Amino acid sequence: MELVTVGTGTVAPSGSRTSACHWVGRGNLKILLDCGAGALHRLAQFGLPWHQITHVVLSHFHPDHWGELPMLVYALKYTTVPARQEPFVILGPPGVVRLLKKLADGYGPWLLDPGFPIGILDVQGGEPFPLDKDVSLETFPVPHTQESVALSLTAPEGRLVYTGDTGPSSKLARWAAGADLLLAECSLPAELAMEMHLTPEQAGDLAREAAARRLVLTHFYPPVENSDPAGKAGARFTGPVTAARDGDRFTIGGR
Repeated sequence: MELVTVGTGTVAPSGSRTSACHWVGRGNLKILLDCGAGALHRLAQFGLPWHQITHVVLSHFHPDHWGELPMLVYALKYTTVPARQEPFVILGPPGVVRLLKKLADGYGPWLLDPGFPIGILDVQGGEPFPLDKDVSLETFPVPHTQESVALSLTAPEGRLVYTGDTGPSSKLARWAAGADLLLAECSLPAELAMEMHLTPEQAGDLAREAAARRLVLTHFYPPVENSDPAGKAGARFTGPVTAARDGDRFTIGGR
């Protein structure tokens, strides 16, 4: 599996980071974990084949995590040559079907019927959801909003866990146990800590408690960017730590 941190920022406007979006590629699977503002142009900037995306998986319904999704469907409908025929699947916690239906009331019926097969499904927690014969998705509730979930992709070569937005959670650490790569939000420095987000130190604690093999930090609000988040997380977790930038690439299971 290849991970590209397409958007490592938040709702806060930034000249260097766009909103939450992460690309996972493996064989024919081309997956976005969240699809926040700026994602589509970043995908093009980084040379990722956005027109081949097979799945978008949402962690929750704050708009900095899904706001580019209608634009992606619109682009797939009107700018792919030849016209797209392959299915496109949108997954998320319970409520994602209702969300897309409400959006279609405003955007128009093309959002639900773009001219190629589209599936929109609520994923139930605790049940592995196969994406193909080798890769499965799982979700786990986290303390952020009522519907918020962490996401896990498991393949024969390893497991990627993405926290989405979350506060501290020992239950999440147990669920993420042994992750080959833990992609963890790292929103705010300790002096601005709040219950619904993680500080660098708390992200390090989460990785240590989960016994993850590698920690990659994302979802930076401006105040945390210059606080050495990787160093502070690394003081709590002894494995490799990276403060991701838009466009960084990581491999899970490769040499």
